[in-house]
Amino acid sequence: MEISELVNCLDREGKLLTAAAESAGSGAEVPTCPGWQVRNLLRHTGMVHRWAAAYVTAGHNAYHPDEGEPDLDGDALLGWFREGHALLVAALSEAPKDLECWTFLPAPSPLAFWARRQAHETAVHRADAESALGAGLSPLRPEFAVDGIDELLRAFHAREKSRVRTEVPRVVRVRATDAGDVWTVRLSPDGPPQAERTEEGSADCELSGPAEKLYLALWNRLPLSAITLSGDAELAQLWREKSPVTWS
Repeated sequence: MEISELVNCLDREGKLLTAAAESAGSGAEVPTCPGWQVRNLLRHTGMVHRWAAAYVTAGHNAYHPDEGEPDLDGDALLGWFREGHALLVAALSEAPKDLECWTFLPAPSPLAFWARRQAHETAVHRADAESALGAGLSPLRPEFAVDGIDELLRAFHAREKSRVRTEVPRVVRVRATDAGDVWTVRLSPDGPPQAERTEEGSADCELSGPAEKLYLALWNRLPLSAITLSGDAELAQLWREKSPVTWS
């Protein structure tokens, strides 16, 4: 996706997140993040927004620690979140295309990386906020969901720190039925998953469905029952148990 499209998605998703959080209340439980309340969600996502914006505005060329989560709640927390989200959107919108700064996943450029990562970070946590509200999830455009699936499979879980490993080589296929995109993910005990945009060869398990539902299921924001599973169900369960990405 174009950087401008991703920034627009970030803007939209952050506003939806804020609206859902405000309606649910800061003390509401977040079903998709056991142990979290909406206040935890706002503090975490707001901290990440400011952390990301600092790379874009200051051009840090090495890892720079975040500033921590604020001791805020209620309206003050919502205001702090809105401010940080707006700062990030502005930073990405105004940054030069040749921005140089630290990144942690492969991307065409640092600006493309931060726009993509923060758009999907915010979309996933918007789903968390809406789960706390319990009124259904806002729709995602198929092309945005496909981009997020690609980032998750071919970037996040291509890193050595991925815990998705199998005792013997296995293959999982992921198919977005509405977009026509297919990924083949090779699992082994010897390294992180290797995902390719292909459907060549056989697969031990296939996960298929509309891109939006696949995206949320692969991020463990929807149950596996929301998509179609064929083949070895244990591989799908392995993904749910081993794939969560945590802040560190």
